[in-house]
Amino acid sequence: MAGIEKANGHSATHLLEVLDPMLAQASRPKPEDLGYDLDATLAAIVGLRAKVPPEAFTAAMLGTERQGNGLLIDETGLVLTIGYLITEASAVTLHLAGGKTVPAHAIAYDYDSGFGLVRAHEAIAAKPLRIADRARLAEGSAAVVASHGGSAFAISAKVVSRREFAGRWEYMIDDAIFTAPPHPAWSGAAMFGPDGTLAGVGSLYVEDAAPGAGRSPGNMFVPAELLPPILGDLLAHGRSGGPKRPYLAMFTVEASGVLVITHVVPNGPAARANLRPGDIVRGVNGRRVATLGAFYRALWGAGTAGVAVTLALVRDGRPREAQVKTADRYEFLRSVKPHH
Repeated sequence: MAGIEKANGHSATHLLEVLDPMLAQASRPKPEDLGYDLDATLAAIVGLRAKVPPEAFTAAMLGTERQGNGLLIDETGLVLTIGYLITEASAVTLHLAGGKTVPAHAIAYDYDSGFGLVRAHEAIAAKPLRIADRARLAEGSAAVVASHGGSAFAISAKVVSRREFAGRWEYMIDDAIFTAPPHPAWSGAAMFGPDGTLAGVGSLYVEDAAPGAGRSPGNMFVPAELLPPILGDLLAHGRSGGPKRPYLAMFTVEASGVLVITHVVPNGPAARANLRPGDIVRGVNGRRVATLGAFYRALWGAGTAGVAVTLALVRDGRPREAQVKTADRYEFLRSVKPHH
């Protein structure tokens, strides 16, 4: 959706109709029906572009040119986004209303939550968003989902489910928020509750937003309420201060009731233990696992990063075991050094 950050008003709406009928057909929130100033709230959403060196660990998976949204959360130019946009970024540019651009730099990436933080190099003339400590929205709650670009890029949405989300890349949150209809510019997008507080940060497009309903397109949001308890650590250390989770450096999916390894990162712990795509994961340290959630809980419960784990596998129909010395995921990433 290159160029959208420069569009405003009617031209933005026209551009979306051309580029994304899904968004053009969605209902727009009516300012008079909201209990907050919609335009002032949307002004705190900025466009975000990040450049990542081609030799970076995540470059092959996430690309070297990334774009999405950032959310202004304080008067000093602190911007919250979804972490995969700025992981290992060497340069970050923020796009403001009216086409102005502001340089910024990444200051934190927290894999446990999925959040990223960047700091603008100059003030941003917008009122920062408010994050409620307990912004939980129940299923069925009305919400507004928006990306950078003003009201033409905001849609009325509904929370269709709240549940555990486990991603194939060794990521899990307990209480993800799923909304519908989907917003196509979901990366780092904002989800607002009825009072205008920031309730979620956009992470993914999904086909199962409402489980058990067949194909159900929507977006997955990381709850914004996860940020306040870890914000101090992110600002001071560039990551949250919890235990360093064991990392295998592989991708795993649930398929036909089993866990199947689909990719093994070269030179990572799984690769060094000779794990291969197609291997089926049956257990961790003698504990049977059948879902990604159970797999990650067993893995992370085995100790801190560096601990050795025994995986029960099936390869070519034959059971086997593999001893894997785990690692700290951050050791593979270009470091993000906090700036004060």
